[in-house]
Amino acid sequence: MEEYASIIIRTLVLYAAILTIFRVMGKREIGELSLLDLVVFMMLAEMAAIGIENTDEPMIKSLVPMFLLVVVQFLLAFISLKSKRFRLLVDGTPSVIIREGKIDEHEMRKQRYNFDDLLLQLREYGISDIEDVSYAILETSGKLSVFKKSSKSKLALTVVLDGEVDKGNLSELGKDQEWLETELKKLGYDNLKDISYCNYSKDDEKFFVDLKDEIK
Repeated sequence: MEEYASIIIRTLVLYAAILTIFRVMGKREIGELSLLDLVVFMMLAEMAAIGIENTDEPMIKSLVPMFLLVVVQFLLAFISLKSKRFRLLVDGTPSVIIREGKIDEHEMRKQRYNFDDLLLQLREYGISDIEDVSYAILETSGKLSVFKKSSKSKLALTVVLDGEVDKGNLSELGKDQEWLETELKKLGYDNLKDISYCNYSKDDEKFFVDLKDEIK
């Protein structure tokens, strides 16, 4: 009876600890979790299970590594926020799977993404004919973003993020950094480092620019 009581208490305490940790880490859908978040969540679940089963061990031995793991996750998230190179290393980059109704099989093989997955996700958008797709982009979360040819929505690619040029998207647009800097200067943006976010719509040849907040 005492053993069952210990298991119940451990379960409730560890449940409260994990609930607190998830609350601190913020609200996100499962499909939006980064690789770092996913690894942390899996390890937390394993640690909690071990903590519940090992009734002979003090509960603090389970709680300490769990909260230490959260500290490490926050540290890596901070590095990811500050370093684009680190973000690319951990999360990778989105991949264009369909361009103007043409499937990029090479990119699909590179991402280990098969046709069954593609067709399944297209059906979720109500699309049965790939020819109706203008662009389909496989996001780093594994979700497929689809732009229909008949849709009024326009594909705008990020060209500057946190002051850094996205050369991959520029290449996708058939442009280079010199062109980007020239066009932005025409709009009055002389320093790319001042730009928080900038995208370019190839359909209407327009930029959207958001400057970094001024430090007061």
